[in-house]
Amino acid sequence: MDERAATELVSTARAETASLALALARRRDEIVAASEFSSGDDEHDPEGSTIAFERAQVQALLQQAEDELVALDQAAERVRAGVFEVCERCGGPIAEGRLQALPTTRTCITCANKR
Repeated sequence: MDERAATELVSTARAETASLALALARRRDEIVAASEFSSGDDEHDPEGSTIAFERAQVQALLQQAEDELVALDQAAERVRAGVFEVCERCGGPIAEGRLQALPTTRTCITCANKR
């Protein structure tokens, strides 16, 4: 994969993840705002999940998206350094298909399977 293609791959993944993070942050803020003035006891509501559970779930998804953004920024640095396709463990090549599926990966499939 050439540098331009790698840059585009990482940039596209970053834009999608940033959009997801923004949507999750909005959803979290909506949940917090909706529960701010409520005195209802949602902990014992048999009809669904609690507000606290929903807020925690959205917060966890948001944290995953933020972690992915950090990993994508690191991937962009590896592209610029010319080591995007180099396994951190063995120094061998990372297959293009693996990078397309997981642009943040830092290891080849062989090293990933050794865990």
